[in-house]
Amino acid sequence: MYSTYKRAEQSIRFQTDSNAPLEVTAETLKEYQRQYRAALAPGTLRHLDQSLKLFKRWCDENSLPNKPPVSPLQVAKYVEYLGGKVSLQTIKNRIWAIGELHKAQFLPTPSRHRLVVLTVRAMQKRYGSRIKQAPPLCKAEVIEVCNRLGKTPYDIRDRALLLMASDSWCRASELVAMRVSDIDEQSDGSGTVHLLNSKFDPYGRGEHAYLSKVGLRAIKHLIKTSGKGSEDYLFTSLRPVKPKSPIVPTTVSRIFKKVTGRPEISAHSTRIGGVHDALRLGCDLVQIMTSGRWASPEMPAIYGRKLLASKSAAADVCRAYEDLYRDNDF
Repeated sequence: MYSTYKRAEQSIRFQTDSNAPLEVTAETLKEYQRQYRAALAPGTLRHLDQSLKLFKRWCDENSLPNKPPVSPLQVAKYVEYLGGKVSLQTIKNRIWAIGELHKAQFLPTPSRHRLVVLTVRAMQKRYGSRIKQAPPLCKAEVIEVCNRLGKTPYDIRDRALLLMASDSWCRASELVAMRVSDIDEQSDGSGTVHLLNSKFDPYGRGEHAYLSKVGLRAIKHLIKTSGKGSEDYLFTSLRPVKPKSPIVPTTVSRIFKKVTGRPEISAHSTRIGGVHDALRLGCDLVQIMTSGRWASPEMPAIYGRKLLASKSAAADVCRAYEDLYRDNDF
């Protein structure tokens, strides 16, 4: 979400292709907002709105202006306030949101000011940049949980959801967007799910994820028992007031916590568990990147860093020479 912009914004006006200044009128600002929200992914907009809400709350609590233009000094103080409370990536996301707030008014952003950059580096040095990672939910545990679930409507939905997440390594945002028509059965009894507008495919070119034979059977059973049509969402609320409304990403996490009895896991745990299972089986990072639809090997490497340490050259050397040790008490 947060990225380094190649050019500093030195003008309060955008330029058209003909280099003629674009007049900043109320109509222009309104149109910019409309096009901006149409261009961004729903998840990005949610993060943006939430980040700005929290920033404005902090401003109000400290009797500081919460509307553009905001000074770099104020943003730097906000960064200091966040230091140690949230992750470095969250701080960068908040700064990005403040920058977007200024761009929406055709104003220069304070986010790239040297004072803000230095404050972020100081927070990184002071508190570190370690990423808090959800624990893995691996395939063996998923199968065990599915075997325990019964035949109630909740069990049928939750089993199908858990198997879909574990088989496809889909993100929560991708799971809740799935429709019946996205499922395709293969000749061997397995299936695929067509993913539109995923995290790294915002323009809807489409990608496909794998679904096991058991996973496909669970999905077909869910469709049959719930009477879903081809354009209905797969994973919906079971409350009578909203019978066809899709569940939200936070509900995916709640379901996983409930069915496993593990309050520490999240909707991302099946993706991390998939990486762990793949590394144990000897899959390489390219295969893992393809399966999880990652744009770079950075995140799967982070997810599997503990297992990768046990498969490192240092680990191989230690195992090769273990038999040479004498019997000792240590």
